[in-house]
Amino acid sequence: MNRKSSVWCSLVLVVGGLPTAALAQSAPPPPQPIPVPSATSPAVTTPSITTIDGGLGRCSLELTVTTADGKPASSASVKVHIAYGFGGFHKLDLEAGTNVEGKVKFTGLPSSVRRPPLEFYASSSNSKDQMEGTAEYDPATECHAHRDITLAKPNPQP
Repeated sequence: MNRKSSVWCSLVLVVGGLPTAALAQSAPPPPQPIPVPSATSPAVTTPSITTIDGGLGRCSLELTVTTADGKPASSASVKVHIAYGFGGFHKLDLEAGTNVEGKVKFTGLPSSVRRPPLEFYASSSNSKDQMEGTAEYDPATECHAHRDITLAKPNPQP
C-alpha cells in the first residue's frame, strides 16, 4: 500500500504543478524601454522610394527625375506603355509619382518586350509651366538599371 500511495502522491504533485508551470511559461515578458534619440545623434529619416510592380517578370528600373536646374522633381508623374508576349498582344500601362527626392522604381518588368526599348515619359505641371522628359530602357540588354530624366519645357510643335 505504501507503494500505491507514493505513486498517487507523485501523480498529484505532477498534475497539480502543471498549471503553475504553464502560467510561469506563458507570462508576458517585462516591457522594454523605448529608445529616445539624443540631441547629439539626430534621427535621420530617409523617404522611401515610390515603387510600382508590373508583375510581369524579374527586371526593374529605378528613375531619378530632376528639373533643368538639377533639383529633384517631386510629385512628377512617370508613365510607360508595355507590349509583351507573343506578337505583343498583351499590353500594360503603368504610372507612378516620384517621391520628394524625385525617385521612382518600376519592378516586375518583363525581360523581353515587343519593339524595345521601353520609353518612360515623365511630366510635371507646377504652377508655372508644364515640363516633360523621357528615358529609354531595354530590359533584354540590362535587366536591373538606373536612369535619370531631366525635365524641360516641351518644344512647340509646328
